[in-house]
Amino acid sequence: MFNHPLLLVFPFFLLACFLLYWAGARHAYLRRPAAVTGDPGDFDWHFFVPCRDEEAVVATTVGRLRADHPRAHVWVIDDDSDDRTGALVAELAEDDRRVHLVRRHRPNARQGKGAALNAAYDELNQFLSKDTDRERVIVCVIDADGQLDPNALNIVSGPAGFATPETGGVQVSVQMRNTGDPRPLPGHGRLRNAFARLLVRMQDMEFSVSNAGMQLLRGRTGSVGLGGNGQFTRLSALDRIAEHERRPWKHGALLEDYELGLHMILGGDRITHLTDTWVSQEGLPHARRFLTQRTRWAQGNLQCVRYAPRIVGSRHYSGKGVLETLYTFLQPVAHLVTLALCAVMFVLLGLHAAENGPGEAFSGMLALWPLILVLAVVSVLPFVLWGPVYRRDRAADHSLLTALLWGLALWLYAYHLFPVSARGFVRMLRGRNGWAKTRRNAEHTGSGPTAIEA
Repeated sequence: MFNHPLLLVFPFFLLACFLLYWAGARHAYLRRPAAVTGDPGDFDWHFFVPCRDEEAVVATTVGRLRADHPRAHVWVIDDDSDDRTGALVAELAEDDRRVHLVRRHRPNARQGKGAALNAAYDELNQFLSKDTDRERVIVCVIDADGQLDPNALNIVSGPAGFATPETGGVQVSVQMRNTGDPRPLPGHGRLRNAFARLLVRMQDMEFSVSNAGMQLLRGRTGSVGLGGNGQFTRLSALDRIAEHERRPWKHGALLEDYELGLHMILGGDRITHLTDTWVSQEGLPHARRFLTQRTRWAQGNLQCVRYAPRIVGSRHYSGKGVLETLYTFLQPVAHLVTLALCAVMFVLLGLHAAENGPGEAFSGMLALWPLILVLAVVSVLPFVLWGPVYRRDRAADHSLLTALLWGLALWLYAYHLFPVSARGFVRMLRGRNGWAKTRRNAEHTGSGPTAIEA
């Protein structure tokens, strides 16, 4: 019944690729060297903060950036907000010459984060003098609710970062700062809040150890990806991309950050990932918002398939880099094929049961239990083993048993990739490529409304 080569070979091939990737990521994370600090005074710093309906958080974010990094300029892009985001930033800019408001208006506004960042890039070019050394100018993208490590510029300025002239971009680790919130959903009961706490914890575990390990592995293959929060880029590298692509950030891209990194590597610039510094953001406690966000990411990965020929033919990508990059943005395709194969297997099982009776079909499946058990253990164990690593680095006040249970939950959490890949594929087939802004969680310290999703 299950003797077709594709049904047998493809799942084992995917599992082997996953285990190889996991082993490399875990080894890279556990053996990472400590970063050496540099001198932030060697560079000029400019923060880009894209905003749309962010009055609940923007003043806090700008104030913290200015307090922690007083030599830096902060460029807030108001993407035609319907609330008081622009007015609040304008008031801050009146009292602080290093705070700048970039105003956008419809119909040109609300065309995605990439378009907003390109507008700030244009304003920065007008602001800088013609004799500015653009190799020394560093642009950092921070989410409207982002909180950057006060020591970040010291780390990013070091030899692992921009002190090396070949480095065009640096991505820092991302953490979820609301993991300790006992009631992420104040208006709901204990069960909903327990699920919300676990969802936020899984996002923190995913980003701070699992994804960090992947990025460190990419550092060895020369294929580090840039993220949308805590993304540092050398202005001269953005210039080189703009020269060939007309703009640094891809217009209409759902993963404008990752695509920027692809363009940077294709242009010959090096990108590094630094785990010794961080940017924090809100973890999403709402399953619906979480799935909306991840559907956009999956669809963005599918959009990146168009870069495959350029990556394969690029002299700036090593063989390992090509394999890693193709593996990364072909993940949604693999999930879609897996779903299709599962559907075929269930159909075949149903036909077999109808022809030979449920008892024979069940006994045939039962005979495979040793293989199924081995596959289950091999599939689950890599996720569980991230638990103690996460406890050591991010949650030392919790027990080892809790950490192992978190690892088990991370395995279950990973299954969200299958429905979001399917949703992203359907959206792409229907030509729905619009950029949906993820709603911001209510800030306990904010007096204004929570940012809303258009």
